[in-house]
Amino acid sequence: MAVYKITPTKANLIKAKNSLSFAKKGYELLDKKRTVLIREMMNLIDSATDLQAKVDEAFQEAYENLKIANILMGPETVIEIAESIEKEKDFDIIYKSVMGVEVPIIKREESPLKTEYDFYRTSPAFDKTVLSFMKVRDLIYELAEIENSVYKLAMEIKKTQKRANALEKIQIPRYESTIKYIDSVLQEKEREDFFRLKRVKGKSKKHKQ
Repeated sequence: MAVYKITPTKANLIKAKNSLSFAKKGYELLDKKRTVLIREMMNLIDSATDLQAKVDEAFQEAYENLKIANILMGPETVIEIAESIEKEKDFDIIYKSVMGVEVPIIKREESPLKTEYDFYRTSPAFDKTVLSFMKVRDLIYELAEIENSVYKLAMEIKKTQKRANALEKIQIPRYESTIKYIDSVLQEKEREDFFRLKRVKGKSKKHKQ
């Protein structure tokens, strides 16, 4: 049986009703936020699945090209020339907000391929290999961005779900129970006051007679 530590007054009844209304609005907002976040996350998961397939395909193509370049030029020559290729430039990470969740966006300078090796030492197969692995790199950047966004959204969904559950399972029922308790006590008090008033009026009539 619930033990109430609140005084059953009209002021507390109004306060409890206001708290219940606020809790219900809070739950509705959290529920909407959760729905939007889940939808956004599912869209990103679909994109990540498609992108992963592209990464796998690009890797396969790049290794096939590398295999041909190794056959035509020799592995030692391929490694030597590959080490002369310009290294990857730094990149920046900025964030955009999705329902209050900061998801990452990778910003990097897009520049054309600059070769630092002599063409007479290479073959079209080597150039094709370089371009293939650059494609793989770009896809991995994109995939990493999406997967990180999915993780952040999943964590926020979990947090939002926890807060929504606390309102739905604990706070709202507690306020409803408190309102019911105060209301029943006040109604009982009104009935007692009514019957007391009737008795007083009855006695008053007898005295007048």
